[in-house]
Amino acid sequence: MTSFYVGVALVLLLTIIIGLLRVLWGPTAADRMMAAQLFSTCGVAILLLLARGFGQLIIEDVALVFALLGALAIVAFVRRAWKTDGPKPDKGA
Repeated sequence: MTSFYVGVALVLLLTIIIGLLRVLWGPTAADRMMAAQLFSTCGVAILLLLARGFGQLIIEDVALVFALLGALAIVAFVRRAWKTDGPKPDKGA
């Protein structure tokens, strides 16, 4: 069963390599950020597969940390890139 998990992890690694092309040639910053989010998602999946395949449960904790960092990265990107032209809401009252 270990070879199955490692094989699926290699397929996901191939997906990351293909996503790297989108980062290099993406027409917009949003395309590049979505490709970077693909890295995060596939990286977490690869770590979870390797943790299950090799029986090293500590790798699952590392995958959880990477998942949290990926979510924070997308929130930081949206907060930095989002442009609003409308009126700002009142803070008081």
